[in-house]
Amino acid sequence: MAKIVIAGAGIVGLSTAFYLSQSGHQIAIVDRGDLQTGTSFGNAGYVSPSHFIPLATPGIVAQGLKWMLSSSSPFYIKPRLDLSLIKWGLTFWKRSGYETMKRNMPVLNEMLQMSRSLTKEMHEHMGQSFSFQESGCLMLYKNAVTEKHEAEMAHDASTFGIETKMLNPQEVQEMEPDVEVNVRGGVFYPIDAHVNPSEMMQALHQYLKNAGVEFMLNAEIIGFEKKAKKITKMITSKGDLEADEFILAAGSWLPDLCKKLEIDLMLQAGKGYSMTFQNIKNNLQHPSILVDHRVAMTPLGNDLRMGGTMEISGLKSPMLIKRAHSIFDAAKYYYPNLPVSFPDENKIWFGYRPLSPDGLPYLGRHSSLSNTIIVGGHAMLGISLAAATGKLVGEMIDHSPTSMNIKPFDIER
Repeated sequence: MAKIVIAGAGIVGLSTAFYLSQSGHQIAIVDRGDLQTGTSFGNAGYVSPSHFIPLATPGIVAQGLKWMLSSSSPFYIKPRLDLSLIKWGLTFWKRSGYETMKRNMPVLNEMLQMSRSLTKEMHEHMGQSFSFQESGCLMLYKNAVTEKHEAEMAHDASTFGIETKMLNPQEVQEMEPDVEVNVRGGVFYPIDAHVNPSEMMQALHQYLKNAGVEFMLNAEIIGFEKKAKKITKMITSKGDLEADEFILAAGSWLPDLCKKLEIDLMLQAGKGYSMTFQNIKNNLQHPSILVDHRVAMTPLGNDLRMGGTMEISGLKSPMLIKRAHSIFDAAKYYYPNLPVSFPDENKIWFGYRPLSPDGLPYLGRHSSLSNTIIVGGHAMLGISLAAATGKLVGEMIDHSPTSMNIKPFDIER
């Protein structure tokens, strides 16, 4: 049994603790927040094997350049002189090629499929204490160019054994009997599932507390003490922690932690927005991606969440209300009679997705530290990949063969 400290109480940190607790380790989790808000709470909640295409793909840079100067577009980079952003951007551009995408797709697919199965097992193991809906996901589009692209993606999905169904407008409408759907067509992925992120986070928190996991919340990590190639102590605003193993899973704040260890981790925070509408009379039956506008729609019981956009503007940037308006307008464009009104500003949520420059997460040990695992960079796939990530980290800690090859996730790639 090892004494383990996990930095970060997001979905990746909690999922890692879930698997480590089953091996009998002594675990403490440190987080700067209070486990009431954060990226793991306000996202779309997708558990999506359909998302096997990494963020860095051919054509995305050209598309991004068209969008990036508009603060209301699906993708926006705030103009500023930031060397880490410039370095990340150049690497992202270099890795947005066809060969890199083809190399990373099977890796991402394997991890997503593994995580989908594990999330269902986690749901059952925890007594179904959070919702896990296996209702698939619709990829909806408005124009012929997008239709062609989605058909190509559906073909790629078939090579991984993922079932898809190409739908015309009438067939899409039949899947959503309670709301009007105005689209050219769509692709349905039956394998996709979704959770209520807040429910899942709260259920994991309670499960881990019952399992004896210690939580140190609202605590800033000030620094570390090292000896040779090992961290001996984590210094926090609420006291020091010693451990045999340290796991850094701090999401978009991961580069700041790594700097304290003299590790330069290439990662940017991508801000996303969401709005949740309660007690919708005529709600969606299936989650959907409004592909042309990069908006995600998720029915959460009687509630409805809509979210999206990618804004790279730093961790201290203010909310841009026009970006929330873009999400809402897109939703009404696809679902004209959706019974919702634009919410008050204090009802709009935003959080930060950690973006690696090649679309794959980081998972492994850095060559400078023998008792530390760094894990992050899951982008929009935090919920989708959390269970697999937690299991793989647990296997590394237990010195067991990993369930899949983790070399593509190398910290120093």
